[in-house]
Amino acid sequence: MTAKRIASVVAHRLAILAYVAFALFPLYWLLKVSVTPNKLLYSEGIKMWPSRTSFEHFEFVLKHSDFPVFFKNSLIVSGSTAIIVTVLASLAGYAMSRFDFRGKYWIVTLMLLTQMFPLVMLVAPIFKILSPLGLTNSLTGLVIVYTAFNVPFATFLMQSFFDGIPKDLEEAAMIDGATQFVAFRQIILPLTLPGIAATLGFVFTAAWSELLFSLMLISGNDAATFPVGLLSFVSKFSVDFGQMMAAGVMALIPACLFFLLIQRYLVQGLTAGAVKG
Repeated sequence: MTAKRIASVVAHRLAILAYVAFALFPLYWLLKVSVTPNKLLYSEGIKMWPSRTSFEHFEFVLKHSDFPVFFKNSLIVSGSTAIIVTVLASLAGYAMSRFDFRGKYWIVTLMLLTQMFPLVMLVAPIFKILSPLGLTNSLTGLVIVYTAFNVPFATFLMQSFFDGIPKDLEEAAMIDGATQFVAFRQIILPLTLPGIAATLGFVFTAAWSELLFSLMLISGNDAATFPVGLLSFVSKFSVDFGQMMAAGVMALIPACLFFLLIQRYLVQGLTAGAVKG
């Protein structure tokens, strides 16, 4: 039994290691190509690491391309969308969790229906709505579209967190004289910080990596986000893989930093209720 147990543990660890390696290999290859000089990209063939490394691709992307503009636009759009959606989803999720009101079933149904339509089918109607308002080719229009598409799922996500908090906490606060809003702000909201962090992370990454609407609604480089900017490294007859990978590496930095900042709250959410007493 001991030998079988050891073999089972080793097999389990090896399976986890294989999965991690499989998941991280594209990121490793992204980094490897980004530091490979142009002369070696094709001459050396497939190697696990180049014989010589260089940061010439990063230098070109930062100094001789519009990537800094794309990067700034993505930060503005993703950050604004994440904050707006999280605020709206927190309020809507709390209402869905705590109150019974007329039309609640139909509101939930409509919110679910918005998640059923293919995004490609909605590009033309959205463009026709935004165009007369002057919101095409603008960051404001992208924030509005991203907010509209992320609020329903974020609302259900926040509602699940609110459902896990006993109503007795609010009732006790209201007996002591607190209003419903004060009880929500001072008692319930701090308890849902893991949920807020998860919602912020989900919405930020969704907006950060979105390509379809940014490609269809933005026509110039001044308001383009980085997923669209990556296409600028693809020309009619060639692809600048080194520069594209360098831009991809730099585009990963904000998302990684963002999750590092909210990691503590995400861990609290994963471990909540694991220890009693």
